[in-house]
Order: sequence, then structure tokens, then C-alpha cells
Amino acid sequence: MTIKCIARLRSRRVVQDQLEGSGSDPVVVSGGCCWANLPQELLREVLLRIEDSESSWPQRRNVVACAGVCRSWRLIVKEIVKVPQLSGKLTFPISVKQPGPKDCLLQCFIKRNRSTQTYYLYLGLTNALTDDGKFLLAARKCRRATCTDYIISLCSEDMSKGSSTYVGKLRSNFLGTKFTIFDGQPPHAGPKMSKSCSSRLTNLKQVSPRVLFGNYPMAHISYELNMLGSRGPRKMLCIMDTIPATSIGPGGVAPTQSEFSLRNPGLLPSFPSLHSKSTSMDNFLSGPLSGQKDGALVLVNKSPRWHEQLQCWCLNFHGRVTVASVKNFQLVASPENGPAGPEHEKIILQFGKVGKDLFTMDYRYPISAFQAFAICLSSFDTKIACE
Repeated sequence: MTIKCIARLRSRRVVQDQLEGSGSDPVVVSGGCCWANLPQELLREVLLRIEDSESSWPQRRNVVACAGVCRSWRLIVKEIVKVPQLSGKLTFPISVKQPGPKDCLLQCFIKRNRSTQTYYLYLGLTNALTDDGKFLLAARKCRRATCTDYIISLCSEDMSKGSSTYVGKLRSNFLGTKFTIFDGQPPHAGPKMSKSCSSRLTNLKQVSPRVLFGNYPMAHISYELNMLGSRGPRKMLCIMDTIPATSIGPGGVAPTQSEFSLRNPGLLPSFPSLHSKSTSMDNFLSGPLSGQKDGALVLVNKSPRWHEQLQCWCLNFHGRVTVASVKNFQLVASPENGPAGPEHEKIILQFGKVGKDLFTMDYRYPISAFQAFAICLSSFDTKIACE
């Protein structure tokens, strides 16, 4: 079986899914996908070999192509392909919202386009700092009167909130010292629509009551005010509301989303209550971090050391950062609920400058690429009170 054959079969997946969904027999239909009738044991063995042989991008696109042949292939591929936490690989779009690997940092980089105020996240394909990379996410900066939004999308060409590729957003206060990360769908599986929300959707009968699209706060970021006006390193605090602090300990588990909920923008023309500014959000952006969920994971930036010879603040990025910048940081878990252990020494996210508009972003479990990207975007924002 060749990759060209798989690509041809992938184009038939829509017809095949329609046939399977309607209960029709694909064999009796002219031009049906004969590969869907392969014995399960043989099919599983073939797909396992492809999964094992294609360990990195761009070759890994063959695994995705196999998942697009038909429904039976897709189910087996989804079962074979492990989450990034276990495999260290980003295969499907949902992988950007799943926790990174436990054993190592997943190396990515961010490209900034100053003219369009757009930021692009890529997965590094080699250890070099200048490879082309695999595109993962894009974000666009939108200035408002009292805050700034960064709209994050799976597609660099469509970054509207109503798009099916909308992932979430980052919102800052006016001073650029406090940020909230919003997820475009509930961070936990199986949410139920409340009666108060369902009453607003009386004219949208097609919308399933199981999924309510909007903006769900999942993390809060705070930068300490610099009253002295010095150019020293920033102090930042990240409260990951959806990740328990126990997730970094032995046997700890971080929430993992299994799939994107289907989203049809045409069915959501009147959601002002979900996309407009809320009073509670404005209160957070203008006030201190308080009332956060007990037991949530707290990340703090690792304190740099003053280098006498270089006369600057330094952190060891192990060659991943080459340009000194106030934006550079490393985040570790804060031992707020007990004594510090070895798990609090591990770098969970590091971000740094390597060129005029090029930055590296390396992350690991328990945060996802989406969360790491949003945290790094907060470092780009202008901080009137911190600089």
C-alpha cells in the first residue's frame, strides 16, 4: 500500500461516512472504499507499522492521511496514536490542547509579524533554531479601549471568534499586568447547559444542549508592578484554574481533551451573552488575583542570576535562547501547598528571543501547546506599569 493510494482514499471519506451513517452497504455502491472491509487484525497491523515508522513531521502526515480514509480507519488510528503526554508527538489538531510530554520539553518557536500584529506557533522539526517547522496555531492582536485581545486559531487565514477554527483567546487589562486565558469550549468533557443559558437559545433549536460554545476562563496571569521603574526581570504568576496542583506529583493526572466539539458558526448568530464582556471578567482584569480555585496549579518564573562579567540577568536556556530580552522567562511549579520537591525544579515552560521577530517556546506536561502559546503571548504585550 502506497501513500498515493492512501491520499486517493482520503478524498472519499465524506461519501464513505455518509454511507456508514445511513446504514447503507458500501460494497454495493459503485466506487465504494474497499479498504474499509479489511479484516480488523490486518488493518490494525498495517496502521501500527505506519505509526511506528512515521515518528516526526513532515512524514507524520501519512498517519493523518490514514485517519482520513474512512470511519473504521479513523477509529483505529485514534486508538493507536497516543496522546502527546505519552508519545511526545503532536499528530492531530486536538493535540495542541492536550498536555505535553512528561519526560522532555517539546521544542516549538513563535514568529512575529509586526505589520499585521500576528503571531505564528510552529513545532520545531529539528534541533536547529531556523527550520521551517510544522504550523500549529496563530494569534492576532486586537486592541480595544480598555483591554487587548489575542484571538487564537487553528488557521492563520481565519481568526474570527465565530470561525470553526477558533480555539480561544487571551485578554489583558489596560496596564498589561493581568491576563485571562479563555478556552473556546468547556475544558472538561460532558458539560451540561444550564437552564438560564438554554432559555437564551429558544430560537436555535439546531444547537445541541450538550455543548455550549463561548469563552471559558482556564488560566490567569499576573505581572508584578514595578514601582521603581527599573529594567530588571519581570515577576509573573500563572494560576492554571483547570489543572490541579497534584498533577505534577507521583500519580497525578492533568485534564485531557479528547476531541474538538463540532462547531457550526451559521447556527450561532445571536450569542452576545457568550462573547461580550462580562462584569466578572472586568472585575478580574482591574483587580488583584483572588478567589481562585483551591488546589489549582500555580506557575512562577524562575529567578535569574546576576552575571558579573556580562552585567546582566541570566538564565540557563541550554542554547535555546541567544538574545537577551526582558521577555525571556522560565516557569516552574510553585510549592504553595507544601515543601518543594524535585517536581518543582522541572521547567514547565521556557520562552526566549533568538532573533528580531523569532522566539523559542518549549513546554512540557501538564500544560498544552495552546496554554503555553497564550502565556507567551502575554509576554509580548506592552506593560505600562512593569517597564
